[in-house]
Amino acid sequence: MKKIISIIALALATSLTFAAETQKVCVDKTTKDGKPVMGKDGKPQQECKEMKVHKKLEGTKVPEKK
Repeated sequence: MKKIISIIALALATSLTFAAETQKVCVDKTTKDGKPVMGKDGKPQQECKEMKVHKKLEGTKVPEKK
């Protein structure tokens, strides 16, 4: 029983260490006409979201057929 609990704890600990990095991305809100929506302070309102950042994988080139 102790082995099962220790394996589960180890699996949870490793999954938490590989948490994905996030990046905040903001886009201006627009009306149906394509004009930006202005806020009370005169600046365009923005809609922000948190997105995951994925690593780029580099591979080898595919050989050309002759």
